[in-house]
Amino acid sequence: MDLATDLGMALLDARARTDELFELVRPEAIYDRPIAERNRIVFYLGHMEAFDWNLLRYHRPDVRPFHPEFDRLFAFGIDPPPGQLPSDEPCDWPGVPEIQDYNRRTRAQFDALFDELPDQLRNVAIEHRLMHAETLAYILHNMPYEKKVAPQDAPPVELAEAVRPRMVDLAAGKVQLGLPPGQGFGWDNEFDAHCVDVPAFSIGKYKVTNGEYLELVRQGAAAPFFWHERGGQWFYRGMFEETELPLDAPVYVTHDEAEAFARWRGMRLPSEAEFHRAASGSALSSNVDFRHWDPIPVTADERPRDGAGPQQMVGNGWEWTSTVFAPFPGFQPLPFYTNYSEPFFDGVHFVLKGGSPRTAACMLRPSFRNWFRPAYPYLYGTFRLVAS
Repeated sequence: MDLATDLGMALLDARARTDELFELVRPEAIYDRPIAERNRIVFYLGHMEAFDWNLLRYHRPDVRPFHPEFDRLFAFGIDPPPGQLPSDEPCDWPGVPEIQDYNRRTRAQFDALFDELPDQLRNVAIEHRLMHAETLAYILHNMPYEKKVAPQDAPPVELAEAVRPRMVDLAAGKVQLGLPPGQGFGWDNEFDAHCVDVPAFSIGKYKVTNGEYLELVRQGAAAPFFWHERGGQWFYRGMFEETELPLDAPVYVTHDEAEAFARWRGMRLPSEAEFHRAASGSALSSNVDFRHWDPIPVTADERPRDGAGPQQMVGNGWEWTSTVFAPFPGFQPLPFYTNYSEPFFDGVHFVLKGGSPRTAACMLRPSFRNWFRPAYPYLYGTFRLVAS
């Protein structure tokens, strides 16, 4: 692998991101399953390399497998329907030294042939790994604090003004959804580009905060997954410590909870097209690309010269939309990864846009689409209100 190339350096950086996550896990916890609907942590230790190996074999079927059992065992993650949880036991998985040996051998062979892979496959390997750098953070977030090791170099949180919720009016206009062919890398669900007319609407300047959502909880609504009440006081269950609930930070909720709050306020969630309209020209939040582990105040990125429009449209938490995840016109599944998008065009996954504190910079392009089930509570999902 030529380390002088941008993609070569990007792959090494992506590996560093996932490697450092496993270093946060205490050895005795590697076979734990912090999220019931997901695989045990040990699966992800071998998954990224197995994925890369299978990509390599797609391009070079003449390359001889050295551990076909692991190639299959670690090939794909899971997203089971509600009520159909995995039932494997820790003893069903191989030992960590054997997986680490598989990873070393896979990386050596993948690197030796990396430069001859088409750019599409190289980008897929990089972004797939960075996606898992984020989803692994969700999994580790749900581990008891005593089972993980907190890093010591957390950057300071930016100072922020007080939150004064308000709406921003946006005129009718056209937006482009998706990527035109030949204009950069994209996953299959990002194609084809097409224009959509968006009627005039108003959108919240800020993501809905913990403080705003607390009003609904005090009226009897269930508390969000990341909240904890003790002695009549609310706390936020952060990645490495519990803190007093930050009222000025965005609330992490499910799609169902976001919809319920919007109805309570007499409003709704934005469509994917409305999000694009509101996010046009937005600056990135400072809380993205692995800068922080937890959310920062919704006003932390506001600047006087660009403070009139919606803030933090990209970063500090994915934003739920009202759009059901579905293919764009002209959709074609990736021939080497046919189950990336198509199995989730099932009417029960919703599109999220923007990005979270743990979203890599390369996936902050406007066309990138994330998706989850409406009751899935573990992701860093925020929202803002819209009125027609």
